[in-house]
Amino acid sequence: TEHSLESLQPRIEITSAEHGKGDVVAVYLLPGGSYLQIKDNAPVVKGTILAKLLKEGTKTKDITGGLPRVGELFEARRPRNSAILAQVSGLVSIGAIVKGKRTIIVSDAYGHEYKHMVPMGRNLLVRDGDSVEAAEALCDGATDPHDILDILGENALQSFLVDEVQEVYRMQGVQINDKHLGVIVRQMLRKVEVVHVGDTNLIHGQQVDKYRFFEENDRVITEGGEPAVARPLLLGITRASLSIDSFISAASFQETTKVLTNAAIAGSKDELRGLKENVIIGHLIPAGTGMRKYRDVKLKDEELLALQQKVDAVKESRRQEMIDDDDFDVEDLADMKSVGDTVDVDELDED
Repeated sequence: TEHSLESLQPRIEITSAEHGKGDVVAVYLLPGGSYLQIKDNAPVVKGTILAKLLKEGTKTKDITGGLPRVGELFEARRPRNSAILAQVSGLVSIGAIVKGKRTIIVSDAYGHEYKHMVPMGRNLLVRDGDSVEAAEALCDGATDPHDILDILGENALQSFLVDEVQEVYRMQGVQINDKHLGVIVRQMLRKVEVVHVGDTNLIHGQQVDKYRFFEENDRVITEGGEPAVARPLLLGITRASLSIDSFISAASFQETTKVLTNAAIAGSKDELRGLKENVIIGHLIPAGTGMRKYRDVKLKDEELLALQQKVDAVKESRRQEMIDDDDFDVEDLADMKSVGDTVDVDELDED
C-alpha cells in the first residue's frame, strides 16, 4: 500500500548460496506494484528477468515525446516527475528512508557527500556502489534543463537542448541544421541574475542582459573597483522575447498594449541593436555589410580599379609636364585638377 511504501520498499536480494544463507552479492530495489518473475529461493543466472515494472512508468517518455516535447524545451518548463540528477561525479550509496523518500548519497573524490532525495514510488537507475557522472539520472523521469544548467553550466545546456530537439525532428524524418536551433538557444540564455553587486550600479537579484552586465563590469574594472558576479538564467522563448531591452521588438511579439504602455511610462529608449526592431523601422539589419562599422566600406570592380589607375597615371604625367614647362604659372595650380580631369577623358578615349 502507499502507507507501507513510506517506510518500506520492496527489494530482491541475490545470495551466493541456496536458501538465502550465503553472502548477499546484489540488491535490487523495486518500486511499488512491480511484478515478480521469479519465486523465493529460486536459482538465477546472469541475465535472468527478476521483475517487470508498471506500464504507466514506461509511457511517460512517449507522452512527453514529439512536438509537445519541443514546446516544453523551448518554453523551459519544468517537467512533472523530473529525474533526480547527481550533483557531482562519484560513488553511490543507498541511505535510509526519510519522510517517504529514499536517500541517495553520492561521494566525490574528496570524500564530500551529496544527498539526493528520491520519492519511494520512483524506479532507481543506480545501485549501491555504482559510479555515476555529474548530471546523470538517479531515477526515471524526464531531464529538467534547469538542473543541467545548475550542475554543468551553459555549454552543456546548449548541447542538451539542441540534441533533444534534433532527436524529436529526426524521428519525424526532418533534418534541421544546428545553427538554427543554436540561435534560439542563445536567445534563451541571454539573461543573467546578479548574485553579488560589487562596486557596480546593478541590484542584487536583478536580471540583466549579458552585454550590459559585461559592459558594467568592464567599466568598474577599469576604475579599479570590484566587479559583480552573476549566474546564468534559462528563459523560455516567450519570456525571453518579452524581456528584451527593445520595446519595439517585444511589442511585435505578444502583449503589445502592455509593452508599449510600460515603455511609455518608463520613458524607454530603443537603441535598435537587434534584427527585428531594425526590420520594423525599415533600416538595414545589423549583420554583415549592414553593421555600422562596415557601412562605409566600398567594393571596387577590377576593371574600374584598372581604369582609375590609368587616370591617375595621366594626371601625374600632365602635372609633370606643367611643372617642367618654362611658362608654368603658380596660378595654374588652382585649376590643375579640373584641367587634368578634362585631359584624362580625352586621352583615354583616344586609346
